[in-house]
Amino acid sequence: MPRNPVDITVPDLSGRRAVVTGASDGIGVGIATRLAAAGADVLLPVRDPRKGEAALATIRQTAPQTNVSLRGLDLSSLASVAALGKTLQEEGQPIHILINNAGVMTPPDRQTTADGFELQFGTNHLGHFALVAHLLPLLRAGHARVTSQISVAANQRAINWADLNWQRSYDGMKAYSQSKIALGLFGLELDRRSQAHGWGITSNLSHPGIAPTNLLAARPEIGRARDTLGVRAIRALSARGILAGTVHTARLPALYAATSPDAERGGFYGPRGPGHLGGPPGGQKLYSRLRGTEEAQRVWQVSEELTTVHFPST
Repeated sequence: MPRNPVDITVPDLSGRRAVVTGASDGIGVGIATRLAAAGADVLLPVRDPRKGEAALATIRQTAPQTNVSLRGLDLSSLASVAALGKTLQEEGQPIHILINNAGVMTPPDRQTTADGFELQFGTNHLGHFALVAHLLPLLRAGHARVTSQISVAANQRAINWADLNWQRSYDGMKAYSQSKIALGLFGLELDRRSQAHGWGITSNLSHPGIAPTNLLAARPEIGRARDTLGVRAIRALSARGILAGTVHTARLPALYAATSPDAERGGFYGPRGPGHLGGPPGGQKLYSRLRGTEEAQRVWQVSEELTTVHFPST
């Protein structure tokens, strides 16, 4: 049980299909488990099949009767994103919930995606941008709600328009903030464009607060051989109930944003505890860096140019 049990009610999701990126571990598998327990048909697009199978086993322990399945996806490869889009369109099942949850955080040295983008910008933002575009017909068919998971880091720093790929002076934390600001601006612009063009989908944002997840833990695949000081500090604070949330509370804002009948289109949801770092989920004041519609339109246009993936104008 969590240290200070807080929870939300997830409505009955029987007959609805949910797609959750980054659900092979961390808070993603917790989100997927709750969706499955509520009756959703849950699809996990994963990069690592071994971790994906472990996630399936975890979910089925809680929701043995649910339909949960894996598909391949590497968000750092636009070809992989396109392939998943093609596979799901061939399957033809409407998508009712999409949670853009996957992310990579602060590689110690600059790394690039398969397409040459800085790893965090390319994975956290551009990969999800392209994924939504490829899935748009299925999202429209399901009158879907799209929830994009950003971060408290989106309340800091800015988009580095002069060097989006951080080729001149890489700073891992600044690049991470940029990726989450861009994703947040995209999520809000997606909702505005859906309303303008009659796409029939809604889009909102969530953030998990601060919790001892694996984002800052040892990640040899991105060049981090051991846990960071930051994640060690967060674990200590979380264990003592000081400011930081738990892995349990960290998954609740995205669940609320994606499933609650009270969650609004264009809304922003996160923990309501001190500093919005932990506690039960609720509505949040939109970060200043996410309020500019012109900035959001610029992110959209640049993202279409960089990915060569385009949304319809109607």
